[in-house]
Amino acid sequence: MTYGEFRRLCLIVRIFFHYNLDELIPLEFVSRVLRLYRRCLFWIPNEYLNQPQGVRLRLALEQLGPIWIKFGQMLSTRHDLLPIHISEELTLLQDSVTPFDGLKAQHLIESALNAPIHTQFNNFNITPLASASIAQVHTATLKNNGCEVIIKIIRPEILSLIQSDLKLIYRLALWIPHFIPSFRSLHLIEVVHNYEKTLLNELNLLREADNAMRMRRNFYHSQILYVPKIYRELCTKNILVMERIYGIPISNIVMLIQYGVNLNLLAERGVHIFFTQVFRDSFFHADMHPGNIFVNYMHPDNPQYIGIDYGIVGTLQKEDKRYLAENFLAFLNRDYRKVATLHIDSGWVPPGTDIEDFEFAIRSICEPIFKKPLIEISFAHLLISLFNITRSFHMEIQPQLVLLQKTLLYVEGLGRQLDPNLDLWKTAKPFLEDWIQNQIGIPAILQTLKNKIPIWASKLPELPDLFYEHLKQNKNIQNRIDRLASNLYYEQNKQKKSYCWFSLSPILLLSNIMLLILSSEWTTLSIGLIISGWITWLIGWWIRIRPPRVPNKPDS
Repeated sequence: MTYGEFRRLCLIVRIFFHYNLDELIPLEFVSRVLRLYRRCLFWIPNEYLNQPQGVRLRLALEQLGPIWIKFGQMLSTRHDLLPIHISEELTLLQDSVTPFDGLKAQHLIESALNAPIHTQFNNFNITPLASASIAQVHTATLKNNGCEVIIKIIRPEILSLIQSDLKLIYRLALWIPHFIPSFRSLHLIEVVHNYEKTLLNELNLLREADNAMRMRRNFYHSQILYVPKIYRELCTKNILVMERIYGIPISNIVMLIQYGVNLNLLAERGVHIFFTQVFRDSFFHADMHPGNIFVNYMHPDNPQYIGIDYGIVGTLQKEDKRYLAENFLAFLNRDYRKVATLHIDSGWVPPGTDIEDFEFAIRSICEPIFKKPLIEISFAHLLISLFNITRSFHMEIQPQLVLLQKTLLYVEGLGRQLDPNLDLWKTAKPFLEDWIQNQIGIPAILQTLKNKIPIWASKLPELPDLFYEHLKQNKNIQNRIDRLASNLYYEQNKQKKSYCWFSLSPILLLSNIMLLILSSEWTTLSIGLIISGWITWLIGWWIRIRPPRVPNKPDS
């Protein structure tokens, strides 16, 4: 550990005890050791003792800085690792930090463009519009057409800061299970690795630009979601240039009401956008917190969402979508046996799982929930409860499902802020039923044939050549197998012959020794036995090194 890492670790320990977070550690022997160590550090004040554990953890992460805030935001989605009351508190972590110097931002833009800023932009505002842990945003207008844009700039030297903190987080993830055995089942190294991957992806703004462009294509001319235009030719790895949008933050309910926005329709459209992204496009915005969602207030009776910041997106395979849709419908129909079967068939739960026990565990979670009216049931919290119960059945948490769960929490939370009577189940069920029908019904088969026939038709003229090549390859493979079998048979015979000659050689030499012991003098017979012994050994050696008689001819 370097001196810098040690200083950082000391700061973490001080903040850890300052917020009395040693209470989070299970009551084992190591906990008593930590308590003794805590008494030795008596000069560190113990504050916020009247606050819940989740609040104290959130405040500690905020004090540690932007990288730890991001880590806490990621942990807030891992309800399989933390108790719900703590993970829900971590969702409140705010990603706003002090901005860096605007002149430095201008220099970074000029370095990325390899030209003075006035060659591409007018009215560059040196005061940032917003600032976050990874990047900050400035406004400008394009020189060629006068369009208003925002320029997102990665913070200078953020990569080195991230890498140094990640090293320390990796060390802690490696040490903690050794001192606290109950943490071994949490696979902390894998958790940190997933966090590192997500964080480094966010540092590449070209990736975010491509994600935003793909989402814009998916919802082009859509009345429910608008994705701002990306000026890809001006984007680099650390600079993103995007159309500036004007809208009401989704969290500002008072302003939405003032503008007369139809909140009920807005809430339903949020659910519709989510399921469209997941089941139609297999590509969904996985960072839909309130700071990234705005509302177009120009048509309050026909409200439109505006989504920004596509640094984190989720994708689903066709099989994942099918199993998710069927699982949701099975929950709605309270068919717990089908839910259990689908989990096993999809590979989310090991194949040897006792389906009866698994069904009973799911029923014990779902039945008390379904005694409430559907309108009072939280779809997202139901998934969280299921993930918690299936953990005891060794369910492997899929990364795409974690992102999906996080997004669903955001969608449901935002929807019920807009409309407390939002029935997510009622809104989702027709969508899921239509999607499944389109995937497995007659129209789906006809659509698949329609898509495949042009490909098959283009391959049809190649079939005779492909068939001939197939026969030719089969003949070559058969010839190769025959030669290998012949060589193997020859090698086996060669080994047997050499073994016989090698076995005869020591017999002749031992016979000569016995003859010398009996006669006590050299005779013609004894000399002949020695010569014969050496000759038989040479014959056996020559047979063993002799090359195969069957030549390895090249394939025709």
